[in-house]
Amino acid sequence: MYEDNDLLVVNKPKGMVVHPAAGHYSGTLVNALMYHCKDSLSGINGVLRPGIVHRIDRDTSGLLIVAKNDRAHTVLAEQIKAHSFTREYMAVVQGAIKEDGTVHAPIGRHRTDRKKMCVTQQNSKNAVTHYFVQQRYVKNTLLRLRLETGRTHQIRVHMAYIGHPVTGDEVYGSGEPKWLCGQCLHAKKIGFVHPDGRYLEFDSPLPDYFLRLLKSLEGQKLD
Repeated sequence: MYEDNDLLVVNKPKGMVVHPAAGHYSGTLVNALMYHCKDSLSGINGVLRPGIVHRIDRDTSGLLIVAKNDRAHTVLAEQIKAHSFTREYMAVVQGAIKEDGTVHAPIGRHRTDRKKMCVTQQNSKNAVTHYFVQQRYVKNTLLRLRLETGRTHQIRVHMAYIGHPVTGDEVYGSGEPKWLCGQCLHAKKIGFVHPDGRYLEFDSPLPDYFLRLLKSLEGQKLD
């Protein structure tokens, strides 16, 4: 969606892994970035994650910022750490939520399943998610969510914690409907101060899978 000498803004499709890991050594976003940028990526996160300032899950679609040099990476990472980095998501969750709210609950690694995260007081980090009701349905709610912190699986864990897992989430929810192939969660908006001092903001349209789910719910609107 955007590129200059310091950074790129990428609209990642659902199903694409961000960086190589066990079981995913090719076809990742990093593989594509290395082909596109050659040696022009920051090295702060090492050879497996060049340029990656923040991540989104494989089955989450939407916007990511990629740093093309170490200075840009540092400037962007400091904004994330200071919670001044705007990150807004759209999601369809299970159940009808009546009003806007905030989940303030620490997140850490699950004690028995190391691939999962959970709300816990042990070895956890502060996590805050704000959510805003956009449309209520009989058995679902369309939400806009704003991250105050950026923990692994934060939205998915927090929504499941309050009894409204993200629709399609195979880890923290029922995984239904199966045709979604993972959670209905889209990183729609990001805003940040560029290393040159400009404030930039980008908005990504809802992808086809998301629109298809909303169309299937059209006849179930509550208000």
